[in-house]
Amino acid sequence: METKETESVKVFALGGVGEIGKNMYGVEIDSDIFIVDAGLMFPEEEMFGIDIVIPDITYLEANKERVKALFLTHGHEDHIGGIAYVLRKLHIPVYGTRLTLGLVEAKLSEAGLLGRVKLKTIDANSVVKFETTSVSFFRTNHSIPDSVGVAFGTSQGAVVYTGDFKFDQTPVDKYSADIGKMAQLGNEGVLCLLSDSTNAERPGYTGSEKAVGVEISKEFYSAEGRILIASFASNVHRIQQVFDAAYEHGRKVAVVGRSMVKVVDIAYNLGYLHIPDGMLISLQDIDSYPERKVAILTTGSQGEPMAALSRMAKQAHKQVAIRKGDTVIIAASPIPGNETSVSKTIDLLFRAGANVVYYGEKKVHVSGHGSQEELKLMLNLMKPKYFMPVHGEFRMQKAHAKLGEDVGMDRNDIFLVDKGEVIEFQNGVAKHGAKVPAGNVLIDGLGVGDVGNIVLRDRKLLSQDGILVVVITLSKEAKTIVSGPEIISRGFVYVRESEKLIDDSAKMVREIVEQSIREYSIEWSTLKQSVRDALSQFLFEKTKRKPMILPIIMEV
Repeated sequence: METKETESVKVFALGGVGEIGKNMYGVEIDSDIFIVDAGLMFPEEEMFGIDIVIPDITYLEANKERVKALFLTHGHEDHIGGIAYVLRKLHIPVYGTRLTLGLVEAKLSEAGLLGRVKLKTIDANSVVKFETTSVSFFRTNHSIPDSVGVAFGTSQGAVVYTGDFKFDQTPVDKYSADIGKMAQLGNEGVLCLLSDSTNAERPGYTGSEKAVGVEISKEFYSAEGRILIASFASNVHRIQQVFDAAYEHGRKVAVVGRSMVKVVDIAYNLGYLHIPDGMLISLQDIDSYPERKVAILTTGSQGEPMAALSRMAKQAHKQVAIRKGDTVIIAASPIPGNETSVSKTIDLLFRAGANVVYYGEKKVHVSGHGSQEELKLMLNLMKPKYFMPVHGEFRMQKAHAKLGEDVGMDRNDIFLVDKGEVIEFQNGVAKHGAKVPAGNVLIDGLGVGDVGNIVLRDRKLLSQDGILVVVITLSKEAKTIVSGPEIISRGFVYVRESEKLIDDSAKMVREIVEQSIREYSIEWSTLKQSVRDALSQFLFEKTKRKPMILPIIMEV
């Protein structure tokens, strides 16, 4: 009896592996491509002036007629932040839960795309059928409500992507994770599991969100003056607990920060936030209440809590300034890479006379991601044939792979992939496929992808040693220098104190130009290059610095 050839299944990541953020994964079943999530990442230190980073979707654009749908697991920026850029290029329906789509709608209306995109609401019990697969969902706990994992059915078993998850036994919204459904998927057979590695290096279990509520309530009880709470805008459960604590202790709440106002608005209108009548007050009215009756909920423009706080501490915020006697609760942990700026902000707050309560000493923050025991539980529930750790830097993926081995998986069945690497499954057997293009697309202002490595390299040079502009005007007829060389320096040396250096440089440039005029017909590019080389060497000898040198030669 001949065996039927099963469909070809491919899985790849366009973002979210080897980095924190910009999660985007592709599942290809025969000729259909499905995308899960379309996130953004905030720039790394080396990315001078870049606002945000999104995945490179060249592969999806090249195969746009094969891309069938985009599924969203939850409403965090690292999963939905790149959506407007993706939907400008791909005309596909978007599936997500009510709150996720509420947040996506706000993004699309800002980008002027709202009417053009089909948004389809699903919940944990929905099943979406396509020619090649049927897609089902399961509820997860995370630091934003309405989070789900996604499962693509194939004849070789399901391809399951967990989204961000933890197992919270006492969730704030009473919705616990669909453990039964996860186990059922595992019993029916999971071909490949893509699971969240963010906390794979942390032993034990992640604390419950409820514990944060208790701690916040304690702080509300003991605070004498105003209370300012900084949190990530998207953490709706945390925001609910702030409103609960304020209600319990008779405080009014004012909301500050564009992203916070937006999320509170959307979550309230969709019924995910319950705020008693008369409790929300406008920021203008806070001074008409006694200090012990006021709480201010704040965040930064990108949903990061520290930016607004540091402005308030420096008395540079338009609406709120930190006063002596304020209590500031930082109910968030720093985004990886932001630790130094966060500790500076805490310092500023203390200097401004506030009492600061922050993560570490008090339990005012818990992670939304599962620690090692929860990751093992997910692996044991799903019992995947193959396992791909995603969401996280390489060391986190590596730690997660080790957990896979701990629960009994064979090392060869665990794939540590890089962006663009494809894993193919045929007849239940996995192998590495041909890579697809992947990388970073940098967004600076309105420009999408127009700033590349060369521009960044220039910005880096400018930031290190500054720039020197040399302006000369030549007369082509008379073969003489009409004016110059004039030397303009920015960020290289303080001109008034380095007059000799600038004069010597000018003299040197004049000699080079005069010599080249005498020797041969004037060739601009050669002339510029010789000015650049000689000047660069001279300045390095004198200052041990290498400014960017821009010769500008004009002819009259």
